[in-house]
Amino acid sequence: MIIGLISGLIGLALIFFIALYIIYRITFYSPSQKQNDFYNIPEGSGFNQQKPKMLEHIDGLLKREYEELSIVSFDGLKLFGKYYHQTDGAPIYLGFHGYRGTDVRDLCGAARIAEISGQNLLIVSQRAHGKSEGHTISFGVKERHDCLSWINYVVERFGSDVKICINGVSMGAATVLLATGFSLPKNVFGVVADCPYSSPDAIIKEVLKGMKLPPKIFYPLVELSARIFGGFSPKSVSVIDAVKKSKVPILLMHGESDGLVPVEMSAEIAKANPLVERHTFPGADHGISYMTDEQRYLSIVKNFVAKHVE
Repeated sequence: MIIGLISGLIGLALIFFIALYIIYRITFYSPSQKQNDFYNIPEGSGFNQQKPKMLEHIDGLLKREYEELSIVSFDGLKLFGKYYHQTDGAPIYLGFHGYRGTDVRDLCGAARIAEISGQNLLIVSQRAHGKSEGHTISFGVKERHDCLSWINYVVERFGSDVKICINGVSMGAATVLLATGFSLPKNVFGVVADCPYSSPDAIIKEVLKGMKLPPKIFYPLVELSARIFGGFSPKSVSVIDAVKKSKVPILLMHGESDGLVPVEMSAEIAKANPLVERHTFPGADHGISYMTDEQRYLSIVKNFVAKHVE
């Protein structure tokens, strides 16, 4: 009887362990099918309306020549980026894409802004995306260190007087904002963050709500799976807490019809620091505010850069 009880408990523990691994694979493991497809544009009315424009910008960026760059992360992963040179001595836009996105798709708008503005551009493939190594997406927890590493690389590669504006979309926006909690080099004169979430655990809970899964029940399982199989906790960092420490001016952009990251999250972030400037875009879905109103978006970014670059 005791042996049977022990066997039963072991069986239950094994089932629980397998369930946690499945949760990890669904939430944090990378890459997933079609993840590295530049043309994999989300479905939905907001995206469908802007799809022709997005495809035009993607095609335009894919035709441009670039230099492939690489660094080694703090935990030994080889990370890759694409550098597009345009003007000697111009500031560099350093861009980070979103969750299970691609550098070209998510940052084609930022690339166009840099091109119009005569700026140089470096877009990176975040860990566990594109050619970059790794299999765990940590929603900015580990990626913020990668952002700092890329900043330091740019300073070393392009000179101590290079000006840098770090940019990000969605998870990339959270990544760059979390990096502002570090003591950044003086070269970083600004941050442009499009549709950021307020913290990794907050966005995971929001997604669970959207799936009709009670966060009180399911979030602890998601968090435990991240700890066991990903080596991190989504609760360990907060974008709001990082922004409170920022010494760098921040520009927040957010679509008012964002179906993934509630627009209220960027409002919370904006309250954290007087250095934050925030703009919202009526009718814009997740990460496509630029596509929805190119002229206004471009004007805001150009004014922000002109105001803060020295």
